[in-house]
Amino acid sequence: MMDNGWQDLIGSIGGVFDASFSVGGSEVTIADLLVVIGILAATWIFSRLLRKTVQRFMRGRDIGDPGTVAVTLRILHYAIMGIGLMTALTQVNINLSGLFAAGAVFAVGVGFALRNLSENFVSGVILMFERSIKPGDIVEVDGYVVRVLRLGIRTTLARNREDEEILVPNSHLVDSTVKNFTFHDTVLRLRATVGVEYGSDMKRVVEVLETMAKGLVWRLDHREPTVFMTAFAASSVDFEVSVWTDDPWQAPRYHSELMKGIWFALAEAGITIAFPQLDVHFDAPVQEALNRLPRAS
Repeated sequence: MMDNGWQDLIGSIGGVFDASFSVGGSEVTIADLLVVIGILAATWIFSRLLRKTVQRFMRGRDIGDPGTVAVTLRILHYAIMGIGLMTALTQVNINLSGLFAAGAVFAVGVGFALRNLSENFVSGVILMFERSIKPGDIVEVDGYVVRVLRLGIRTTLARNREDEEILVPNSHLVDSTVKNFTFHDTVLRLRATVGVEYGSDMKRVVEVLETMAKGLVWRLDHREPTVFMTAFAASSVDFEVSVWTDDPWQAPRYHSELMKGIWFALAEAGITIAFPQLDVHFDAPVQEALNRLPRAS
């Protein structure tokens, strides 16, 4: 009798597991439902372990700020859980074609709307892991020099020299040519050109410009300034003065000081900075005719 009782109990439990219901046109049993729950639980555990690993990696390499790390981990979790759900539903033979067909039109519309968002997201991930641009870097984008403050998952926050905060789409930083002044080092070359009269003592000009450039307090001591004669122009002999600095953010101020240094050094040495001039010479008959014209009293 006891054996028959256990058999009846097991049969009742088996009957519960065999109970079925319809989902998307497919028959799903309680046992199938338990399989789905088991796969989702395993997926959640895997997602948690992977997120901890990624979080340690990002913190160890100082990739992104805490907000960016949190968003990245959340998106990673959603992606893994989505894959786990699809796998679980496939394992219990639930037909997903109906769901896909019903949401196809909606998915196309959303896809177009999220195209730029996805481009910026992928670009943000590339920037964070590639580290070609990172917080603190000084970069030039579209002709504007900015300092990177924070790399976001969609946009990068930067500040220009006018203390204006700028949001730059990440895809723009990946697709465009970006000049990074602090990628491997902070050394920057500043140049200024000046033209002197043809009658000037050119050796003296070079000496004055070199002495002036070496006296700039902000230049790099281990990089000697250079002075090149660059052109015999129409009204001047042109020179280029090059000086190196390790502070790209102050480049406009340093360039101004370089220009002022050239002006005052040449003026103190009595060397004239040339300006456009035009000499007009008349042929002898024309000059004689001009001499015969009556002069104003």
